[in-house]
Amino acid sequence: MSAGPGSRTAAQAPSRGHDLRSLLAPFAGPGAGALEAAAAGSFAHDGRTYCIPRYRFVGPDAGHERIRLGVFAGVHGDEPAGCLAAAQFAAALGAEPSRAAGYDLTFFPACNPVGLEAGTRENGRGKDLNREFWQGSPEPEVAILEAELRARRFDGIITLHTDDTSEGLYGYSHGRLLDEALLKPALAAAARILPCDPRERIDGFAARQSVIRDCFPGVLAACPAQRPQPFDLIFETPGREPLELQASAAALALETILALYRQFIAYGQDL
Repeated sequence: MSAGPGSRTAAQAPSRGHDLRSLLAPFAGPGAGALEAAAAGSFAHDGRTYCIPRYRFVGPDAGHERIRLGVFAGVHGDEPAGCLAAAQFAAALGAEPSRAAGYDLTFFPACNPVGLEAGTRENGRGKDLNREFWQGSPEPEVAILEAELRARRFDGIITLHTDDTSEGLYGYSHGRLLDEALLKPALAAAARILPCDPRERIDGFAARQSVIRDCFPGVLAACPAQRPQPFDLIFETPGREPLELQASAAALALETILALYRQFIAYGQDL
């Protein structure tokens, strides 16, 4: 059984570490000029300074106020597929900006840089960051990301995870109708690359059509005080599949969500 969204059980040995430079290389590729790169924040660990990178892409005008979307990956350090997916998707936008028309996208592709470097689910202090949000956590990564979530007040949040116990793609909708309306088509699109998990119980929760409505406490999410609350999706890829296929499936899910939500906004404003 998995230990939570995109997780490895504590009894399993950690995977080898990941080269962050390689995972994030697409951010420095041909489309990099269209991206605003910065550090969301930095912290010290074992005598070294680590930063949580942040990349922003502002798409062309679409006749409405831009939709602020946050994409998060690498919350667990043994899940590199989401990092690669975010990097590849952002790089593709530089080459074809129209795919993000009407959006203001902010990518956080390496939320747990120490864990990614070590290949461990937890951060450098042995904490599962995806149980720490909005709990008064002292973990520096959580403090940095909570500050970003408060300041940017995203209209939508997508978190990319990997589950090495799953039989296919699945996601968490937090029991919200809009989340499900976005997540189900994203899963269907990504199923062209990898199959969906057909089980009626996934990650310890009841599932229907690869969608879980419940979730663990403390996962990365918008500030509870934010009103209105943004749409909030967790997209999971099966960790036993090849890394590139996982990244491609997650990137296709991102593209589907953007296209569909833009339609919802247009219908709502009668554009």
